[in-house]
Amino acid sequence: MYSPANRYRPFCSERCKQIDLGAWASEDFRMPAEAPPADAQYGDPRVEH
Repeated sequence: MYSPANRYRPFCSERCKQIDLGAWASEDFRMPAEAPPADAQYGDPRVEH
């Protein structure tokens, strides 16, 4: 997949490339605006587990 011979590198295929780039462009992939509190056990502290 990450081989220099893969023409879609770093993606596995044209389809994956389009899906990932589309998600970035539509801002579906985002960094959290604030860090979770230090005492959060895991995941998003705003979501009940």
